[in-house]
Amino acid sequence: MWFLFAILSAVFAALTSILAKVGIEGVNSNLATAVRTVVVVGMAWFMVFVTGAQKGIAQISKKSWIFLILSGLATGASWLCYYRALQLGEASKVVPVDKLSVVITLALAFVFLHESFTVKSAVGAALITAGTLAMVL
Repeated sequence: MWFLFAILSAVFAALTSILAKVGIEGVNSNLATAVRTVVVVGMAWFMVFVTGAQKGIAQISKKSWIFLILSGLATGASWLCYYRALQLGEASKVVPVDKLSVVITLALAFVFLHESFTVKSAVGAALITAGTLAMVL
């Protein structure tokens, strides 16, 4: 089931890039990010209430709060940079560079989460990097 959601995530991310590129024309990239964020926040809270998940808010640990807040700050910084890059560059070049996050995630997961980094992972990371460079250079 995770694979289906991952594929859907990729499809929606692709749509996000194309829709954003059209939507930010003539709009300050920070303002565009703020508008997008309000929509995302509304959608997320809608899903929380539809699924009844709001009941679990009191059980979130201090550690989880800290890391969720840090993750939110990283997301915000990523979105601000992404929208500015989309405004300045071509979507067909910005998106592959943004997807280098896969390679960076592999490295960070190895260092901080002690996840395995296999030959297969290294080859995949090298191919993603090479493919990105081929697309943008």
